[in-house]
Amino acid sequence: MTTILSIGPWQIILLLVFVFIGLLPTIIALIDIVRNEFTGNNKIVWLLVVLFGNFIGAVLYFLIGRQQKLPRTDQTNLT
Repeated sequence: MTTILSIGPWQIILLLVFVFIGLLPTIIALIDIVRNEFTGNNKIVWLLVVLFGNFIGAVLYFLIGRQQKLPRTDQTNLT
């Protein structure tokens, strides 16, 4: 019982860093999915894959899903 209470501040900081590093690809993938257009229901599918697959889902999106994005149309003409 005392081993649980013997966690020091450095262990907590290290744990938080690893959790943040693990969540970072998921957050980046979700932002990329929301900001881009996909054909059909691919956007919803990739959102679900990344949300439920967490780190593995984000890696799959970066390896497979980025090729499925539609090319952006340049809409900089505001006249």
